Amino acid sequence: MSLITLDKVHKNYINGADCVIALNKLCLTVEEGTFLGVMGPSGSGKSTLLSVLGALASPSSGSVIVDGIDVYGLSAEKQADFRREYLGFIFQSHNLIPYLNALENVMLPLAVTRFSADEKRRRANDMLKRVGLPDRMLHLPQQLSGGEQERVAIARALVNSPPLLLADEPTGSLDTTNSHQVMSLLKELHEDGQTIIMVTHNRENLEWFDRTVYLRDGKVEKDVQSCLDQLPQAI
Repeated sequence: MSLITLDKVHKNYINGADCVIALNKLCLTVEEGTFLGVMGPSGSGKSTLLSVLGALASPSSGSVIVDGIDVYGLSAEKQADFRREYLGFIFQSHNLIPYLNALENVMLPLAVTRFSADEKRRRANDMLKRVGLPDRMLHLPQQLSGGEQERVAIARALVNSPPLLLADEPTGSLDTTNSHQVMSLLKELHEDGQTIIMVTHNRENLEWFDRTVYLRDGKVEKDVQSCLDQLPQAI
């Protein structure tokens, strides 16, 4: 069963007299439990695709269905509920609050839930253990390495147990060792059943995906079960 269905999704950005087409009647389905890589040159629509999937940028036309929900048929309030219940976001820049420690950063998505303070702390604690940081919970972001900060960001994205994880270049600023650790963690989550859609420029990450789509000019140019020799060389 498809968790995600995008049907002829079109997204224009108007800049004065110019009209930039970011997504061009894009069609895509994603099955539950997929680890999907999204690649393509700059301006191909990768980040726009994540924004549209994340209920952050309304398409100009077309439909986005997630778990049977017409995302852009929802009110703004219901879209906020959808993001909280269905989505976890991971970014290259981590977006951690600098004056909160790792545990407090992971607890942030739980602020609007009805869990008790003890339950919020327990869930955040468990998730930090899950990403391999049991001894770094009270450290501020600046006291953590880049790879550790990314794992805190992953823990924060997962603390609400969202069905869908959206990752935008999560290894883009990491060295080879930390990148491998983060990808290993994402693969482990995928093997546990997590659906993940990840944008990347790094061809070395292709080995981790079970499916990769390659975008060009806002359309899917290639859609393959991940295999390095099947994808375009220029990314």
